Amino acid sequence: MKLTIVAAVAQNRVIGSHNALPWYIPEDLQHFKQVTVGKTVLMGKNTFDSIMNRIKKPLPDRTNVVITRKIDWKAPEGVLVYHSIEDALEGLRDNDEVMVAGGGQIYTQLIDKADKLILTEIHREVDGNVLFPYFAKKDWKEISRKEHDEFSFVEYERIK
Repeated sequence: MKLTIVAAVAQNRVIGSHNALPWYIPEDLQHFKQVTVGKTVLMGKNTFDSIMNRIKKPLPDRTNVVITRKIDWKAPEGVLVYHSIEDALEGLRDNDEVMVAGGGQIYTQLIDKADKLILTEIHREVDGNVLFPYFAKKDWKEISRKEHDEFSFVEYERIK
């Protein structure tokens, strides 16, 4: 199984602010949809809650997988729930690719296992309370970059 992390990251590594995106970039939301539709999307409960708050339903046309420590949490129909990263990876091992959609704790736990990063690099610093984990760029090869005025879509593959 290939693990791909998908995130939008400000210059100061901020990815979230009080369980919401600290920006509104329609092109980024469209890009996220484009790279995740038809795939399995793994996320933490806070990220899932922020999606539910924004669109009022799980991500359509994707297998939504939520990791939560809350044993009694009830997910909407069709959403897969695991209670640890290890259980999720074991349960999803037959997938060709799993897209990791956050949040900060999930990214931190999986950054060293990821094979690919699909990042929207925001060309400014923003206020927020959730950070993307540090990763050594020397361990990654940039394979594509699409520049826009306020952001860039960048893909990296781990150097084997």
